[in-house]
Amino acid sequence: MSAEYERRIATRSARFHSTVDKTPRLSVPRPVDPPSAAEPSGGAEVSEPYRFFTDLASSHILHAFQIRPAYSLPAPTPLEVWRRNFEIVATLLGAIGVDFFAVPGFSLTRPVLGVSEADRQRVCGALGMLCDSTGGRLSVPEPAYLESESALNRPAWPSRADLSDVPMVRADWLWTDPTRNVVFGPEHGCEVEFWTDPGDGHLVAPRHNRISPVIRRDSASVTAPGRLFNPLAAGPRAVLPELPTRPEFAEPGPDHAGFPIDAVYTWVDGHDHAWLRRRADARNEPYHPESASASRYADRDELRYSLRSLHAHAPWIRHIYLVTDEQRPSWLDPDAPGLTVVDHRDLFDDPECLPTFNSHAIESQLHRIEGLSEHFLYFNDDMFLGRPVGPQLFFEPNGLARFFPSDTFIDQEPVSAADTPPNAAFKNDRSLVEAAFGRTVTRMMKHVPYPMQRSVLAEIEKEFGDAHARTAASTFRDVSDLSVVTLQHYYAFLTGRAVPGANRHAYLELGRPDLAERLAELLDRRDRETFCINDAGLTEAAADERSGMLRRFLESYFPVASPFEIPMAL
Repeated sequence: MSAEYERRIATRSARFHSTVDKTPRLSVPRPVDPPSAAEPSGGAEVSEPYRFFTDLASSHILHAFQIRPAYSLPAPTPLEVWRRNFEIVATLLGAIGVDFFAVPGFSLTRPVLGVSEADRQRVCGALGMLCDSTGGRLSVPEPAYLESESALNRPAWPSRADLSDVPMVRADWLWTDPTRNVVFGPEHGCEVEFWTDPGDGHLVAPRHNRISPVIRRDSASVTAPGRLFNPLAAGPRAVLPELPTRPEFAEPGPDHAGFPIDAVYTWVDGHDHAWLRRRADARNEPYHPESASASRYADRDELRYSLRSLHAHAPWIRHIYLVTDEQRPSWLDPDAPGLTVVDHRDLFDDPECLPTFNSHAIESQLHRIEGLSEHFLYFNDDMFLGRPVGPQLFFEPNGLARFFPSDTFIDQEPVSAADTPPNAAFKNDRSLVEAAFGRTVTRMMKHVPYPMQRSVLAEIEKEFGDAHARTAASTFRDVSDLSVVTLQHYYAFLTGRAVPGANRHAYLELGRPDLAERLAELLDRRDRETFCINDAGLTEAAADERSGMLRRFLESYFPVASPFEIPMAL
């Protein structure tokens, strides 16, 4: 199994992104050939867009059954590619004298520009010439359900044999990181919509957008913050420039989440000698073998890659807080902007609770983090974002939190020492919910980043003071513990501050015999918004082999370093 997995990882680039630089007679021109004198009239006008392709290393790869040049960027992210593709097309339209405006589309990865349908021939001609000479691709996308439903009252679009009457086009190029493990292709292309003039002083879009498919024809162009056109740019660390648009699109709509959102991680290095001495000197012992397992405290470098996933796929996060016990990873830059390391001593109100080796106790104190925003995501270090996601996956634009119940049901027997720590804590949560609200709960939460509200956590501490204090004082996970994370979701829901959400999620266990196959599928498809790779079922005999497998998978999935890492010496 392991050998087969290694073969799949090692040959993945060959199978999906094979280089063919030595193959003669390629069907596409060399990447940065400008239009020649033989090009149609206007070729000289499009020279400026070529600056986006010069000085970039490129090689031809096989992608989606086509051989195309891929341009290497030093540290690409989805938002950077969004901006680059927008600027390429905007620069081209400016060069040929076509007025355009940014449109707030539904996609997190594809920018949208609007132009008059009267300019369709010029736009398609210029884009076609640019794509032909740079290895790009010009295509006609079909609208997604949200973009094409009833308000425009138009039938489904048939396939077009040419571009003479298409309602929109998409131009895309292949961008990749230096390792070529990540390729940004058609899903990140820039779309140009051709807006029609019905003769009543308006322009009408060929499909829906997030604000309005109808605008005033003769209104003056304005500029608006880039975050209005891509929720990925909603945070202070993910800045898009002001974009040209129309007044109708210059204000946020009701789906805009305008409040700050932070992220909190808890992390431990179970191999640290000082930490091991503190644990050995602890005055109590775990009640359950699961709490004593060394695998629970093992560091497999997951945090490094989880932070990379956060940097790439949720750049709207305002600030990251890393909660540790007098530790920090050797690769972490503690002075990186946007990152604060919080020690347990600065977190716990009662120093008598320390040291603690109880995740339930640590989680009970998260609302005490100084400077933490009201809305935040709580990550375990084995949780990852698998693709670009907006704040709305975790929070409603009006501030309500989302939560994600799992399909795991906990029995309704009384809590006992036979229960695992997670199950015991859930049963204790259930008792409090039943007493406070007259409702019973049976479903645990999925292992996804948890949307949390600081005020709800503080309210829980006040409402359930004795049980909360008992959890905080437990050195190891105890049968009397609460899971404040799970309790927070149900408490917020039953007090009108949270709603159930949906999440394309994958849950993997290091101890499962099919781990290799599932990792390979996850890497090939990259279609999950979140995923968790838990250490459940991992035996000591298999630990080294599975840890190596995990590390190679994560490096392939997240090859681009985050700004929170100490730069590697060259």
